[in-house]
Amino acid sequence: MKNPGFRLSEIVARLGGEVLGDPATEVFQVATLEKAVRGNIGFLANAKYRKQLAASRASAVIVGATDAALTELPRIVAANPYAYFARLSALLNPLPSMAPGIHPTTVIGEGAEIAPDAHIGAQVCIGAGARIGAGSVVMAGCVIGERSVIGAQGLLYPNVTVYHDCVIACRVILHSGVVIGADGFGIAMEEGRWLKIPQIGRVLIGDDVEIGANTTVDRGALDDTVIEDGVKLDNQIQVAHNVRIGAHTAIAGCVGIAGSATIGRYCRIGGSAGILGHLQIADRVEIAAFTLIGKSITEAGSYAGIYPFSRNDAWRNNAVHLRHLDQLVRRVGALEKEIESLKGEKP
Repeated sequence: MKNPGFRLSEIVARLGGEVLGDPATEVFQVATLEKAVRGNIGFLANAKYRKQLAASRASAVIVGATDAALTELPRIVAANPYAYFARLSALLNPLPSMAPGIHPTTVIGEGAEIAPDAHIGAQVCIGAGARIGAGSVVMAGCVIGERSVIGAQGLLYPNVTVYHDCVIACRVILHSGVVIGADGFGIAMEEGRWLKIPQIGRVLIGDDVEIGANTTVDRGALDDTVIEDGVKLDNQIQVAHNVRIGAHTAIAGCVGIAGSATIGRYCRIGGSAGILGHLQIADRVEIAAFTLIGKSITEAGSYAGIYPFSRNDAWRNNAVHLRHLDQLVRRVGALEKEIESLKGEKP
């Protein structure tokens, strides 16, 4: 089905910005400058794509003030073209509405409370004492544990599992396969065998959080695991017990965060990075993909621990040299001492 169209004048009335060119230009969908066709609106958020602007077949574009003179296409001038594109895409592509109601196959425990305007899909299981907030959507196959809370306007895609006693605030999106509140990896060795440590904490998730498919957030061992407001987690992330992730931090796929680590606010963590347990990460830290964080980071900034890739033969040669790096350092130290000794012998 074709999206409803909006004139540029209507868009800026809703989202702000300034129109240059014909304000009656109508657009139906967002697209890249390269792929855009008639009826699409493209966006220029990176200077390296300026060449594509000249050849774009878009009906209109979103640009920053510095690029507004580079095209005669009808355009919206915005302070942050990429953020403007995101808001416009949400306007042109609203989530499908789900009719309020509870599917007859839903299993509801004693004392559970479900808002009258919530949508509960097929084969959902809601535990005793759980609460589902106003306007929330819980799709097919989800499980909400006893006494857990889903706040207003939540969106749980099919087959999400929320264990008992977890608290999820408002406007949270959980994608398929997410597991909230599974036991953390708590074990103790006794006489050659592992003993399980009961995990008696909860998971607390703030407002406007989004968690990607098959990501897991473990419950706390004693205290709670906490995901603060506005956090965005990609697919297949492991958040261990008692971790705390600060507000508005974004973490890419396949990151592993070990138990009791604390990550600050407004951090950005690249894919497949690893953070060891009990570490502290300051606010506004950027961590490059595949970086292993083995000690706390106390200052904002960008951090990386990636060994640059190279041809296989060159990599093997460098690896051989690295094996002998400690010997080389000792030899250089000995030579420096010998040189200093020779200097001292001069008349």
